[in-house]
Amino acid sequence: MLEFGETDFVALCDILRVSDIVRANAWKTYEKVSSADGTLVGYSEKKKDMWGICIFIAAIDLDDMTFTFTELLKSIGMSVCTCFRLLREMDVNMDTISTKVDSNVSRLNKKYDVLSALYHKFERTCGLIYMVQPSSQTSAELSFPLVLKTSWITFLLAKGKVLQMEDDLVISFQLLLCVLDYFIKLSPPAMLKEPYKSHVSAMSINGSTRAPRRGQNRSTRTSKQTDTDTKVIEVLCKEYGCNLDEVKNVYFTSFIPFLNSVGIVTSNGLPEVEDLSRQYEELYLKNKDIDARLFLDNDETLQRNHIECLQLERTPRKNNPDEELNLILPQTPVRAAMNTIQQLMMILNSASDKPSDNLISYFNNCTVNPKEGILARVENLGNIFKEKFAEAVGQGCAEIGSQRYKLGVRLYYRLMESMLKSEEERLSVHNFSKLLNNNIFHTSLLACAVEVVMATYGRNASQSDGTSTETDLSFPWILNVLDLKAFDFYKVIESFIKAEPSLTREMIKHLERCEHRIMESLAWQSDSSLFDLIKQSKEREGQADQPEPTCTLNLPLQHNHTAADLYLSPVRSPKKKGSTASLNPTPIIDAQPVLAPQTQKPQKSTSLSLFYKKVYRLAYLRLNTLCLRLLFDHPELEHLIWTLFQHTLQNEYELMKDRHLDQIMMCSMYGICKVKNVDLRFKIIVTAYKELTNTNQETFKRVLIREGQYDSIIVFYNLVFMQKLKTNILQYASNRPPTLSPIPHIPRSPYKFSNSPLRVPAGNNIYISPLKSPYKFSEGMLSPTKMTPRSRILVSIGESFGTSEKFQKINQMVGSSDRQLKRSAEVSTAPKPLKRLRFDIEGQDEADGSKHLPGESKFQQKLAEMTSTRTRMQKQKLNDGTDTSATEEK
Repeated sequence: MLEFGETDFVALCDILRVSDIVRANAWKTYEKVSSADGTLVGYSEKKKDMWGICIFIAAIDLDDMTFTFTELLKSIGMSVCTCFRLLREMDVNMDTISTKVDSNVSRLNKKYDVLSALYHKFERTCGLIYMVQPSSQTSAELSFPLVLKTSWITFLLAKGKVLQMEDDLVISFQLLLCVLDYFIKLSPPAMLKEPYKSHVSAMSINGSTRAPRRGQNRSTRTSKQTDTDTKVIEVLCKEYGCNLDEVKNVYFTSFIPFLNSVGIVTSNGLPEVEDLSRQYEELYLKNKDIDARLFLDNDETLQRNHIECLQLERTPRKNNPDEELNLILPQTPVRAAMNTIQQLMMILNSASDKPSDNLISYFNNCTVNPKEGILARVENLGNIFKEKFAEAVGQGCAEIGSQRYKLGVRLYYRLMESMLKSEEERLSVHNFSKLLNNNIFHTSLLACAVEVVMATYGRNASQSDGTSTETDLSFPWILNVLDLKAFDFYKVIESFIKAEPSLTREMIKHLERCEHRIMESLAWQSDSSLFDLIKQSKEREGQADQPEPTCTLNLPLQHNHTAADLYLSPVRSPKKKGSTASLNPTPIIDAQPVLAPQTQKPQKSTSLSLFYKKVYRLAYLRLNTLCLRLLFDHPELEHLIWTLFQHTLQNEYELMKDRHLDQIMMCSMYGICKVKNVDLRFKIIVTAYKELTNTNQETFKRVLIREGQYDSIIVFYNLVFMQKLKTNILQYASNRPPTLSPIPHIPRSPYKFSNSPLRVPAGNNIYISPLKSPYKFSEGMLSPTKMTPRSRILVSIGESFGTSEKFQKINQMVGSSDRQLKRSAEVSTAPKPLKRLRFDIEGQDEADGSKHLPGESKFQQKLAEMTSTRTRMQKQKLNDGTDTSATEEK
């Protein structure tokens, strides 16, 4: 006789039609997690939930899915968010959930995020387009719920047919606008609100729309009318901050072919909803994932946590109803994505997809003119990019890929010119032949520019907080497309960020994360040029067997190198004492190869030296974070672990080949704790590791053991790490442990964020920062404010001044303070030390003690106070004679 619980388990398996082998594996998984400590906390009375999850895991691992994800959720009465959370909680042991299941769940999670964001945007948008209550002029069979349902299912079908990569939020939203445009034109004007009602009425008068006959195929007529009827799509694009050309591209290259392919049959002026639903049903059953039609019914399996919804919908209130609304709207995923794209467009609006006159001048000054090679490379890589983009996203999206590549080319030429200007000022030379004829430099710079564009458009629905989320087109996709090595790409990142001051904080952080991923694993792939550089470093006569001396670890990291230093290195000879480390202009000017004597020693690589310095600092920073979580009772162990960690990176760097920096870190931590008799198991280490930012479970679940063989990090430690470093690890248990490695100097990020608060000098606890958002709410739409780099840093103190003229007066007053400082320095005594600023009711600065004329307005008094304060601050800074910029940056 089966127990009651087992009987219910069998019944659940029958409902989901699972095979015997899936049943057996699911039950084994259930028994395994049931015996794990703490796994079933809160779920002891919900065995059915656990069974459902275990069946899901087994079905994925065995490639034997007989049910859809929605069917699973329905059968156990669970929401999608709860399911994802339970899967994370179940993964206590590293072998409970495979990387295959992780990948599948990640794909489902991203798809759900996109669908959820799009449906809520769709629902709100339809409420602004359609009259909810039927009009007397409208057919009784034509209702708002019917339009809503038909439009949404049409979109789902189009999305499934057009897009192979369904987690692309931007293209999906552009496709949604195309669907809305289509249904607005089909709707009778009496159903529509303004301005859509007027546009559709005008089209009806002009004869471009007419009521279709029942059963008429609409695709041919729709294809013909779209060439002229663009008013509606223009209004939608303006309303939601979309680029009109991009949406038109989606309309003509993707949406119209979709309409022609599905053979839509209409009824009551709309496509037959049953026919559309049947076609979508086939697609949904084939993919075995989420039935997004259930959003229309507010189905509980698709509902988010109530608190999350409240947070998303919260809208800031105005302080004064008479004030102009200039508040930041809640950043829904779609709006955040559109804003990010608009910020990129602001940078590239004035850029060209051809070399500028200044660039042509630089090309002409070269010994070997690189112009033809550059243009040919851009064209050739563009064709490759377009093809690969279409393969990843959908064949109908090839032109969308071409558009994004062109934006990347604009940024590429803009950055190249900026870099050359900086090099010209630094070196006082005009001939950059060697650099500009370097193929790897150009490919890297172009790849970085295109990556910025791809990351801007690839913002995922779960990225409203600015964090990174993987998609099919995420980095390092661009490296594979352009056949570029990660180590070569790394060389351009810092110079790229320095050369483009208009990059947003999100884009800077994205490129910094790309740099970290390269240092963690991508540069350590077996075909990387990094290992050749390390080998050359070992061959240098008179040098220790190390890429970078440990004595430099506790010194601040210098950031005075450029892309030319890294792409043209090695550039300095180790034998010449007193020689400068800066780049000699000769290697850049001379385009002809110089044959070195056979006896010349290999030169030190600037790129390798800088890479190791950055790797050491990143490695220690991650180790320190993990130690604070796990070894707060044993702070003395951190230095020992770091010494073993650093020793491995320096002397046993072959262990990093095709592996991850964090794998070596966790093994170092476990090894030291083992010899020091501190009970710290791998299970605890990986549990804490999963909570760190930007980590992947594959890092500890799938580690290279030997060629072609992968296993968990425990197996790697026992079979590889311990065997290689056993002697070294045991030294830490002896009375004569190894000399401890210096702790790296951890600087702030070298990348300056324009909106980071800056501390006012002279010791005051006062900080200033630019306006938080370059967007304003105007005329019912979110659009970028026209800002120059100078006006972007205007600061409002105390009250809202209202008009732009008052801000211009502020700039004039502040700008004249330098002249006032010079005049006052001749007649005045030394300034008083600045005190804490206190403002009374009248707005007077009591610390200053200044008097105001009776006829002055409050605004004029405020201007005078600002000027007086700034003047005294500058005076005191001159008297102090200290440079505070290094310590007070950021």
